[in-house]
Amino acid sequence: MSNSILFEITNSVAHITLNRPEVYNAINREMALKFQKCLNKCADDEEVRAIIIKGNGKAFCAGQDLKEVVDPNGPEFSRIVGEHYNPIIRKIRWLLKPIIGCVNGVAAGAGANIAIACDMVIAAESASFIQAFSKIGLIPDSGGTFFLPRLIGLGRASALMMLGDEVSAREAYHMGMIYQVVKDELLEEQVAELADQLIALPTKALGLTKRALNDSMGNDLDLQLRIEEQLQTSASQTADYKEGLAAFIEKRNPSFTGK
Repeated sequence: MSNSILFEITNSVAHITLNRPEVYNAINREMALKFQKCLNKCADDEEVRAIIIKGNGKAFCAGQDLKEVVDPNGPEFSRIVGEHYNPIIRKIRWLLKPIIGCVNGVAAGAGANIAIACDMVIAAESASFIQAFSKIGLIPDSGGTFFLPRLIGLGRASALMMLGDEVSAREAYHMGMIYQVVKDELLEEQVAELADQLIALPTKALGLTKRALNDSMGNDLDLQLRIEEQLQTSASQTADYKEGLAAFIEKRNPSFTGK
């Protein structure tokens, strides 16, 4: 298997690096399946308390590798969407640990939607986001039609998806599409600092918060209140809750272990 995805764990932070810089990290089947395996490792490994997804080279991800699409021996669209991208998006959202999208360059098509599926996105000033699907007669996939209107509103999402306009990182920030935009030379440093903040927090509570936010997308208020009650009960049974409460009473900083 190639090195299309690089994976390492350092100080409780998992780094998933899209690594086909010669094609702007465009995704093919082998890469998509390896991406899924890395996300599974993050879910299963208790050492991992935060995840960073980033791209190697000049781009974050250019989306689907179109050479695979036109290859007569390549997968059909139903397999590309159903077996490649849908599982990646589901795993990003269902993985109950915080995920940072580190966008260093262009994020186009499925690449843009993988980025905005992350819990927090930090982008370099030179980065950009493009819903490029209409340019080749396709519709947005990889959860784009779900996440983008919820982030920036239906009107803006409709325009960006239909027109395929390129959005700078600064514009994306002001729209509410991403969490932060930073100078290019500070991107790695800022993402590392955010990851350090996250691994110092109560991991299970963050995961339950993520689950509550996921559920809220389709719930009415009464159902969401019941979900919060259930998840709060679960959070109150963790070791980190006991540590946080003791630290508050003792007027000291808590030392969370992610348990």
